[in-house]
Amino acid sequence: MTGQDSSDWLGLSDRVCVVTGGGGGIGRATAISFAQAGARVAALDVDENGLEATRVELAKLGGGHVVSRCDTTSVESVTAASETIEKSLGPCQVLVNTAAVLRPGGLDSLSLAEWNAVLAVNLTGYFLCAQIFGRQMRGHRRGSLVHVSSIAGSNAQGQSGAYSVSKAGVIMLSRQLANEWGPHGIRSNVVSPGMVITPMSQAFYDTPGITERRAAVVPSRRIGMPQDIADALLFLASERSAYVNGEEIMVDGGYANMLMNLVPRPGFE
Repeated sequence: MTGQDSSDWLGLSDRVCVVTGGGGGIGRATAISFAQAGARVAALDVDENGLEATRVELAKLGGGHVVSRCDTTSVESVTAASETIEKSLGPCQVLVNTAAVLRPGGLDSLSLAEWNAVLAVNLTGYFLCAQIFGRQMRGHRRGSLVHVSSIAGSNAQGQSGAYSVSKAGVIMLSRQLANEWGPHGIRSNVVSPGMVITPMSQAFYDTPGITERRAAVVPSRRIGMPQDIADALLFLASERSAYVNGEEIMVDGGYANMLMNLVPRPGFE
């Protein structure tokens, strides 16, 4: 990093950065943040309306960006997107997997279709994108993969169907990718958000009093926003984390460290 232009502190200028789930929430915030850092961004999503909103925001930051509808659960769709991006921007150098769905339900009655639907997007889609875009990275022996998991990947979240299982799988997928691809110059890391206001969680916070009640159990005393997660994703994608590989960063305002506060301790409260 010696002699690097101080205006490109992250080392992302002109890097080709692909963001899945780029049509909203954490994905949109990440795509915009990469563009602000000078990267050439490709935002992928199945939500065409969301992608259009992302396209408008990226256009404000200049040209050289791509938005494309892509079903990350489909080999054909991801392959087509990768070819389009490579022709338009060049080979992928950074992949950020943020696409996710939540299908609530208890495991005693959850249908196989609902189970498979969540795993397909939240885990298999991450694998497919890593594999397909990773081939471009391996060809140049350089790249960074960053995946969005969740604190629910390390702490079981009841009545959430396959969500916790899928997010736990993301953490192990990233570790295995780091293990296998590290010798090829490719890093893989995870960001695990805590409570964050996104389109997927917005309904919770629309309930009166919920935002205040949730913030009260977070040491930082606030609920996270997509930009909080995007900032951590940028760090792990950047040259500033060049020796970080196979790791998980929790971005939760300290919430995951509150477990012992639930234990009654007379005289200590």
